[in-house]
Parts: sequence; structure tokens; C-alpha cells
Amino acid sequence: SSGFWGWARHFQYFFELTAAWSWCLLANPLFQNGIFPLFYAVFLTYLLIDRADRDSKKCHLKYGKHYEEYCTLVPYKILPGIY
Repeated sequence: SSGFWGWARHFQYFFELTAAWSWCLLANPLFQNGIFPLFYAVFLTYLLIDRADRDSKKCHLKYGKHYEEYCTLVPYKILPGIY
């Protein structure tokens, strides 16, 4: 595996989450507007983590041992070294 997909299986989600958290935190400096403006980032984080898990299960069923080999080469789902 090479490129971003050699680092993590869904590394593109990291950039999506970085953008979402940046927007939400910049729109709500020092939590002046409470925690509601963070809803989008929290929801998207949950959604993408769940999606990565569901995708992994589907690929496991579809590709079997080939996907297992890929998972041993690329053990992280979204962020290398963390998840």
C-alpha cells in the first residue's frame, strides 16, 4: 500500500474532521456561544468513525483474506498511530 491509504485505511476522514473541528472552534471562540456550535463536529466525528467500522466489516466479508492482509499492512483506520 502506498500514499495516504498506506498510512490509514480512511485517512481522508482526518482532513474532513480537521476542517469540521476548525470551523466549529473558530465559530465559537472560548465557547462564548455554549457547546451547541460544536454539534456538527461531534456528529461528524461519530458518523465517520461508525462509517469506517461499517466499511471495514463490509470489506471483510467481500474480500476476505485479501482485506485481512491489507489490514495487517495498514492497521489504522483514520489516524496513524491513534485509531
